[in-house]
Amino acid sequence: MTTTSYQSEIILTMSLDTSHYWMPFTANRQFKSRPRLLKAAAGMYYTADDDRQILDGTAGLWCVNAGHAHPKITQAVVEQAQTMDFGTPFQMGHVKAFEAASSLAAMAPADLNRVFFCNSGSEAVDTALKMALAYHRMRGDGLRTKLIGRERGYHGVGFGGIAVGGIAGNRKHFGPALPGVDHLRHPLDIQRNAFARGVPEHGAEIADEFEQRLLALHDPATIAALIVEPVQGSTGVIIPPKGYLNKLRAVCDKYGILLIFDEVITGFGRMGTAFAANYFDVIPDMICCAKGLTNAAVPMGAVIAKQAIYDEFMARAPENSIEFYHGYTYSGHPLASAAAIAALNVYREEALFERAAAMSSAFEDAAHALRDLPYVKDIRNIGLVCAIELEPLPGKPTARAYQVFERCFWEKNILIRTTGDIIALSPPLIIDEAQISTLFGGLSDVLKTSH
Repeated sequence: MTTTSYQSEIILTMSLDTSHYWMPFTANRQFKSRPRLLKAAAGMYYTADDDRQILDGTAGLWCVNAGHAHPKITQAVVEQAQTMDFGTPFQMGHVKAFEAASSLAAMAPADLNRVFFCNSGSEAVDTALKMALAYHRMRGDGLRTKLIGRERGYHGVGFGGIAVGGIAGNRKHFGPALPGVDHLRHPLDIQRNAFARGVPEHGAEIADEFEQRLLALHDPATIAALIVEPVQGSTGVIIPPKGYLNKLRAVCDKYGILLIFDEVITGFGRMGTAFAANYFDVIPDMICCAKGLTNAAVPMGAVIAKQAIYDEFMARAPENSIEFYHGYTYSGHPLASAAAIAALNVYREEALFERAAAMSSAFEDAAHALRDLPYVKDIRNIGLVCAIELEPLPGKPTARAYQVFERCFWEKNILIRTTGDIIALSPPLIIDEAQISTLFGGLSDVLKTSH
């Protein structure tokens, strides 16, 4: 960084009051000692407060799939704000919410065509868990009250999500969460699958533990649902081995357990397909989605359920009664609905999922070119997402990856993401080969001089 830009940073830091904003998932004291500030975004780039162009290697936070400030999405939000800013979703409706639901259902895998809107991935997960519990009760199967998640799973930060999630740090401060929750072992096996390109060969048998171990501890008739991320993203890109998800689907079918895919990260083109369910050809009973649903222009999440689940509620509830006692003030918000319609149209019209699939080979090659750099322990990739796992600094877990993150931002003008000592990359789907080269080239330079 030049002397001039550093001086500009100090002047801005001195003039900006950072004290009042309690930042999420951020080391607040560390950040506020030297803020990393963004002021604009377009296409593949952020503009930092000192006017540097920052290549976005993370699609914001796994969410800006069509690139920043896409004009068609921006215009749709502006026009909707000028037409109707809000409409109550309780006992009333507006056209955009129904259009958004139809557009999303048309993109979803077969038989998943009933859409319940919320405002985030966290809310989508809690909605799906409640829907699963209520579904079984509506069918007269009220013994099914247990929920199964997975180690290292991330399902947002609601109490339901942290209960079925498997990242200890996300729940250790908050006491007991939901009762009746258990977890499967995650399928990451670096010893057998290190530096695998795409779907790992080994480890499908880990799914057998669902039946062999968990169902030996719990009567299968008491389990309502299993929730998994097809690809575990926030924990460091854990990719399911060949046949693994098929085995989970088969066990759920055998015992009448609902299978929920949390596709908040994998949805909307990250795998080169609309959803990971399409990529792996494993169809769940529900999909949780958010992030790319609106290209992050307006917060929105959704649960896409099979019609049979919806029909059960409609058939069993008394006439003229509320079938599902759940919802949010901003469910199907007009601005979010407009953004979703526009974003889904952009994905189709610009063939962005197909573009992601076409760029995945160059992305994979660039990622694996880092394998011989210092401290690189493993590289995992699928579609337009990858993880570079680093050996931690002795006695200082997370420090090495964080140092790389800071140096990439200040020295190389690229934005990466870290989780523990894992670097995760998930750029907008519009990335080109030159930008892939810039992203991995800058990261390579930093890794070569890491300590």
